[in-house]
Amino acid sequence: MDKKALFKLGYGLYVLTAQSDGKDNGCIVNTVLQVTSDPSVVGVITVNKQNFTHDMIMKSKKFNLSVLTTETPFAVFENFGYQSGKTADKLAGYTGVARSENGLVYLSDYTGAYLSGEVTGTFDFGSHTMFKAEITAGEVLGAADSLTYAYYQQHIKPKPQDSAKKGGWRCNICGYVYEGDPLPADFICPICKHGASDFTKIT
Repeated sequence: MDKKALFKLGYGLYVLTAQSDGKDNGCIVNTVLQVTSDPSVVGVITVNKQNFTHDMIMKSKKFNLSVLTTETPFAVFENFGYQSGKTADKLAGYTGVARSENGLVYLSDYTGAYLSGEVTGTFDFGSHTMFKAEITAGEVLGAADSLTYAYYQQHIKPKPQDSAKKGGWRCNICGYVYEGDPLPADFICPICKHGASDFTKIT
């Protein structure tokens, strides 16, 4: 493992990929933590249960994590955010991917590094599951800066149109706008799969 890949981890946005029954899938996640500096690195990821990638990880106990860069276009968020993946393979025909030694896909485009993990424990947090994992492989793919929330919100997410978006709610994670008021308490963002607590009222 190239341990420099760990330095790409931070407070940012990532594409999490997994496989089950020969089918690949991926989703956007925003919680990745390195919890030890020991050579047998352990990390944790948090995944929304409503995304099918969550089910794949529960079953296979392994995943890949692509660390997105500031060069990432919004199309990547559309591809890995829309739909649950139960009826469509988000990676079918998607270019700019490769497979690591664990057999799973990672994004080779718009990615500063990828990391492979094997799950060693799970923790239930209601709408999400936290996966504790041993990081088994990692490779630096480019020198571009990792994608932070601040950069995403300023340069990548769609800008709301003033007249059409008044009175709605905007997702703090991906920029999706729910046009209506009130926002249902059980609403799930159709792009990034985060809940109502991650939305801010547009004023």
